[in-house]
Amino acid sequence: MAIEGREKILLSLGVVDMQYKRIPCDFKNHHLSLRVEESSNYPNYLVVKVLYQGGQTDMIGIDVFQVGSSTVTSLRHNYGAIWSTNMVPNGPLQFRFAITSGYDKKFVYSKNALPADWKIGVIYDMGIQIKDISQISCDPPCDNVRRN
Repeated sequence: MAIEGREKILLSLGVVDMQYKRIPCDFKNHHLSLRVEESSNYPNYLVVKVLYQGGQTDMIGIDVFQVGSSTVTSLRHNYGAIWSTNMVPNGPLQFRFAITSGYDKKFVYSKNALPADWKIGVIYDMGIQIKDISQISCDPPCDNVRRN
């Protein structure tokens, strides 16, 4: 993050406040996908990594349910794009993603399902693209802050 040759100046500041600006991601040739991670243990423990999220949003929750069922199980957010559950429903699995959208949250349902015999290491296309924009604010407005 430091400008070449100015690392010592940055280090001398110690702890500094950081601001960042979100930029939208557009994965034109990819839908939101889930990769079943190696730490999964079929059929009792499911760990997924969210790929190709798109938009300018945060994933704030993921629920899983058996196709055709109304019983929902929430996945636990482990870290980064990794989510897990040890209460995996039987059968093909559909997902509901809670994302930030505007100043609120929004639910997006997968069009495609994980097959009942999901496999570790396989990437499953959820058949949706997220293009929402999450409204964030920082004080002063991020766009008007000049950095030296």
